[in-house]
Amino acid sequence: MTPHIPDFRKTNVLVVGDLMLDRYWQGATSRISPEAPVPVVRVEQFENRPGGAGNVAVNIAALGGSVSVDGFAGQDEAGGLLEEALRSKGVHCCFELQETVTTITKLRVLSRHQQLIRLDFEDGFSGQDYRTLLTRFTRYVKEADVIVLSDYGKGTLHGINKPRDPGAIPDMIRIAREVGKPVLIDPKGNDFDIYRGATLLTPNLAEFEAIAGHCQNDD
Repeated sequence: MTPHIPDFRKTNVLVVGDLMLDRYWQGATSRISPEAPVPVVRVEQFENRPGGAGNVAVNIAALGGSVSVDGFAGQDEAGGLLEEALRSKGVHCCFELQETVTTITKLRVLSRHQQLIRLDFEDGFSGQDYRTLLTRFTRYVKEADVIVLSDYGKGTLHGINKPRDPGAIPDMIRIAREVGKPVLIDPKGNDFDIYRGATLLTPNLAEFEAIAGHCQNDD
């Protein structure tokens, strides 16, 4: 059975959420380090891919949709690589690189198609001012046909260090619904009340069971 994929070519999508850069370093291993019992990788290939909300935007662009993405990224090497990777895939970048932000980066070292280690560089965005994000959101939401809030729990959309702070999510839902735009949310965490008013939530099974309890069967 071939799934039916709608025509996205006339669809404008605004994605807002946690932006990340996925980096891949690959190379051959032929010896063990004399300093520690670990393989020595001679890095020969580098690849940078948008991660998090950026990956969502790239996937929409691959389906033919016109997509814009917003969030927080740093005025650092990773931020520049992220913006370059997004633009190369046809994604419009609404965000501005900021000196006060460190771009979330996940570096994977691989050899012979095996991942040897992953290094995560992240501070989270819980201290950022949501007002600038909401200002841009108010401007771009009118041009979109649908809104996607991509929440990875890194703090772009809500304060990860402030459990009672719903952050920008309720305001974004309200603003979008006021202008008649559907809101799709990839949720995170154990408090789904902050997503009240959304058109559709797309939790995976573990995220759903964390809210609804263990499911005995599909029904």
